[in-house]
Formats: sequence, structure tokens, C-alpha cells
Amino acid sequence: MFDPTAFDNMKVVIEGALYDKDIDGEIVIIDRNDVINMAKMSRQFDISFQLPHHPVMAKIEMESRLANLAAELLSNALQEQHAGCFVRLGFSLEHEEEIDYQTIKAILQDTWGTDRKITFSVNQNPLEMKKTKSTLITVEFDRLITEDQMDDLVEMINFMMISLEQLYLLIFVQME
Repeated sequence: MFDPTAFDNMKVVIEGALYDKDIDGEIVIIDRNDVINMAKMSRQFDISFQLPHHPVMAKIEMESRLANLAAELLSNALQEQHAGCFVRLGFSLEHEEEIDYQTIKAILQDTWGTDRKITFSVNQNPLEMKKTKSTLITVEFDRLITEDQMDDLVEMINFMMISLEQLYLLIFVQME
């Protein structure tokens, strides 16, 4: 039997916490991907969910690169510096009305901190009769996440649920 990597351990814990919330009816899991890239020797995992009856979707993405895996498997000084994975959060929604991106950024900074990189990507098909836009909001943690932060990863799910509720209220409820 093999010893699971930090990536595997963190993935299982996040997955378990999210599926527990799904079973309890707090969220609805809508997508899951677990990818091994043999050419780059990397792993990627993402899981998407939303609050019941809310149109805003959240995604947790984890990535472990060759250097992260090698740091775990090879006993050397690199281990503490590179063992772990990178985490990125995404929030996506479709809307027709204009939305205030500065307010959204401020709300997310209240939850996730001002030191996080928050980016927006807006897509619209100009040939489409309806002027629906797809907005993707990304919150990046520009550092390696390790097994020492396992409890923080689980707590992060609660903060994502709060962010989902805040985005829903701001974008869909206030527009009515």
C-alpha cells in the first residue's frame, strides 16, 4: 500500500466535507473533476457547488505540480518548501443586468482579505438575442497550501457559502 500524498489527503478531506454538506441539503454539488496530467506529472482537482435554488456557482480548484510531488517523495530540504498544493476559488454566474464589480470585489475582500488576488472575467456572445453575460470571479491564494492548513481548507467551505449568499443577494435580490 502506498502513502497518500498531501494533495490526496487534502482532496479527500475537502471532498468529504462538501459531500457531507450536500447530504445535509446545505449545498448542491454540480460537478467534479480529478485529472492526472501524465505529460507534466501534475494533478488537478476541482469540485463545483451552489446553494440550493441559487444561481451563483462556486468552485474549489487544487493543483499539485511535479515539484510538489517530488518534494514529498524525495527526502531533502525541498520537502518543507514545496510539499502541498495550490488552491484557487471561483464564483460564476449568468446575468443580463449590469453589475457593480467594485462592490463585489469589496464584499469578497471583506471575506477573503485584501491580500488575495481577485480577478473578473466577463463573457458575452454578441450574436445572441438575449444579452446574457457570464461572469467568473477568481480568488487566488498565491502560496502553497500544506496539510498543516487542512482545518483552514474545511473552514474555507463555510466562507465560500457565505460568499455565495452575499453574491446572490447583491446581484439577484437587489436587482428585483
